[in-house]
Amino acid sequence: MMRQYELVERVQQYKPDANEALLNKAYVYAMQKHGQQKRASGDPYISHPLEVAAILTDMHLDESTIAVALLHDTIEDTTATRAEIDELFGEDIGRLVEGLTKIKKLDLVTKKAKQAENLRKLLLAISDDVRVLLVKLADRLHNMRTLDHMSADKRARISEETMEIYAPLAGRMGMQDMREELEELSFRHMNPEAYDTVTKRLEELSKRNEGIVKKIEAELRDLLVASGLTSAYVKGRQKKPYSVFRKMQSKSLSFEQLSDVYGFRLIVEDIPSCYRALGIVHTRWRVVPGRFKDYISTPKQNDYRSLHTTIVGPSSQRIELQIRTKRMHEIAEFGIAAHTLYKDGATNADGDILSRESNAYSWLRHTIEALAEGDSPEEFLEHTKLELFQDQVFCFTPKGKLIALPRGATPIDFAYAVHTNIGDTTVGAKINGRIMPLVTRLANGDEVEIIRSGVQVPPAAWEEIVVTGKARAAIRRATRMAIRKQYAGLGHRILERTFNRAGKIFSREAMKPALHRLGQKEVEDAIAAVGRGEMSSLDVLRAVYPDHQDERVTVRPSGDDGWFNVRSAAGMIFKIPGKTKPGPDGGHSEIDADADIGPIRGLSGNVDVKFASTGAVPGDRIVGIMDQGKGITIYPIQSPSLQRFDDQPDRWIDVRWDLDEANKSRFMARIMVNGLNEPGTLAKVAQTVAGLDVNIRLLNTVRVAADFTEMMLEVEVWDLRQLNQLLAQMKELDCIATVRRLYE
Repeated sequence: MMRQYELVERVQQYKPDANEALLNKAYVYAMQKHGQQKRASGDPYISHPLEVAAILTDMHLDESTIAVALLHDTIEDTTATRAEIDELFGEDIGRLVEGLTKIKKLDLVTKKAKQAENLRKLLLAISDDVRVLLVKLADRLHNMRTLDHMSADKRARISEETMEIYAPLAGRMGMQDMREELEELSFRHMNPEAYDTVTKRLEELSKRNEGIVKKIEAELRDLLVASGLTSAYVKGRQKKPYSVFRKMQSKSLSFEQLSDVYGFRLIVEDIPSCYRALGIVHTRWRVVPGRFKDYISTPKQNDYRSLHTTIVGPSSQRIELQIRTKRMHEIAEFGIAAHTLYKDGATNADGDILSRESNAYSWLRHTIEALAEGDSPEEFLEHTKLELFQDQVFCFTPKGKLIALPRGATPIDFAYAVHTNIGDTTVGAKINGRIMPLVTRLANGDEVEIIRSGVQVPPAAWEEIVVTGKARAAIRRATRMAIRKQYAGLGHRILERTFNRAGKIFSREAMKPALHRLGQKEVEDAIAAVGRGEMSSLDVLRAVYPDHQDERVTVRPSGDDGWFNVRSAAGMIFKIPGKTKPGPDGGHSEIDADADIGPIRGLSGNVDVKFASTGAVPGDRIVGIMDQGKGITIYPIQSPSLQRFDDQPDRWIDVRWDLDEANKSRFMARIMVNGLNEPGTLAKVAQTVAGLDVNIRLLNTVRVAADFTEMMLEVEVWDLRQLNQLLAQMKELDCIATVRRLYE
């Protein structure tokens, strides 16, 4: 275990004037507060904050941050209070410790929503002070190093969270060494079999090529010194197991096919020496085409700067080279932590002006601003993961502005990166002067010009095309607004009819005081929810008029046809499908008009009820259309036939599914299958249907071409989920060209 005097000595090595009294005071306070607490390993709890502080000394952080590391668990796990820490150590340290405490309270990975809220809290806390991130990452790193003492289930869950969030976050902040160690530790617990296999193969390779790294180092160093770069430093290393495994997975390679397991770093004095070293190496050895990247002239968003090249070098080994200055190497290793030693306006060894806020930190602030608006915690988590995981390409606007995007980004991502309004109105794009599809993957150096239209609304399908969190979040918001606009009209008509039947007047103003009871933020949201079937119009009526009494109805059997005459309290008679229980007098039973009325709720009137000819299944948003003299027809909301009634709001009836789980029934839907005209096609279709417990009620086949046959199937399913499963599995059959659901 790290000793307190050792910790102080480590800080004084890089900061001789460090406040030793502050460090000793923080240590004594943490020791007293944690007292006899033990970790899962059985070690004294104080060993954990000491080791976290030691990790931060490797980054050469100031004594205030080291003190926060020593105190970071005191408020959460002991009797310490924020006021007490403020009094003893100052408000600055107290604020940081409390910020870490708020994060820790939700540091659970058992549920996605908690994980998402935890991430949101972490990023918001980091946006106030980057030191929160540094302490949090060091805390997570030490926990990962001691994870063996946890249960297997907890090890897997914590490792997954580390791999998904903390490791890429460290990478985005430029802290590559920490990212690599977090990935290695997570990989070992998440996939121990693969970890052991790759590690064993790397050990065998190392023994087989013993001395080859040192030989290549010596040859590279001798070449640079002979060419005048006498202070050049060369260091080679074998790639880490997770890096090797990830490359094997992403490129579908076997271990034997990997040709660049070794990487070498060339550290030189200044930027001109970087390009000089590159020329020396390329002159001596053959370069691998397409493997040169200049991150000095175009740095990554996390401030990473270096020249990358791959050569067929000494001993005919294919090796990767990174050429950088000493300052670039510090930033590559420690990321934003390397910026904390410089004041605003300071100049580094490369002649660059440094600012307190690095590009990586600016990216973090931008990410929070772009993703935190209006999204649920789960969406925030998804979008932030998209931002964290991606490598980058660099593209330009026609005016020369540089836009950094994740690898695989499209012109749609580019448009949203420039401005949300530009993304929303995009209809096309020119890439390097040529009109190209919006699904085109952008490459480094592309110049992208966005073609816009004022009447454009981003299609929901774009969400599956884009790769940036900002674009996906904006498309979802625009889609939600479009859906709200689409369903608001339907919801308004339904509410007007429901209120009129109850003898009430519907108005948006009357709904405002009831929004909190409906769980909605705006009136339009509530109206659209009724239109989508997420909320009953009767629920809105009750929320606006709490004193409104539902009518009670009397049910009398009308015969053996399964239909029943219903007499309401107002004397109206109408028919409903369903069953009744004997009433008090043995002849009838009473039920609420909004209660169990067969599978459909919300029916009224002296009419018969039927489904559209193509059917409807539970899970569909359904509406009823009144047809005088014929009854009510139930349609799925996607039915084209509903367009005929857009200008007849008095015929629309708000209905919903109301199924008894104990007595489920199957419901009919009609689908069209276009398949190859060959033996076995029908058998595969029937086998797929049977495998999902779906019943075929009717099957018609029509030969539409020499090679294709159309099959119209009427199937009986439990619900929409089962129907969608059937459609998805049919689409995967190699003998099926298209599958679609039919609507009347």
